Amino acid sequence: MTDIRITGGCQCGAVRYALHAEPTEPRICHCRMCQKHAGSFFGAFANIDMKDFELTRGELGLFRSSGDGDRTFCRDCGTPLGYLHISGDRMAITIGSLDNPAAIRPITQYGIEARMPWFADLAQLPAYESGKYDGASAELYEMIGRTNRQHPDHDAEVWPPAK
Repeated sequence: MTDIRITGGCQCGAVRYALHAEPTEPRICHCRMCQKHAGSFFGAFANIDMKDFELTRGELGLFRSSGDGDRTFCRDCGTPLGYLHISGDRMAITIGSLDNPAAIRPITQYGIEARMPWFADLAQLPAYESGKYDGASAELYEMIGRTNRQHPDHDAEVWPPAK
């Protein structure tokens, strides 16, 4: 595999991957299993054939969440990375783990029986940039930026960087 088209990985950089094809069926799933996997109100996934998925760093942690598949994640930082079907021929990668998640727009929603009843109202909530309203000081945001250990949204030859 040489034509790396799309890359992604976990928050700490221990796991990195490349997709050698466009992912298909981008979606949001509101079911309780996906809510638990994502630790949020929904999971966002897109499918990729395993022949087009390449681990470029690290190993996937696995949790058998049902008879259909394994939830994949980084064993070091816990980032949810996908859903590996038991057949092993297809994986649903988490859109949020892509280096450019904005490029993959969901086209459908599943598990709507568990969707939060106020989900449609979220866009109407007041919205602020980080550090503009939450009571944190400018000094705190400067310190967070200076000490940030999150892997960048691109491949890095060496990670973590030399200190």
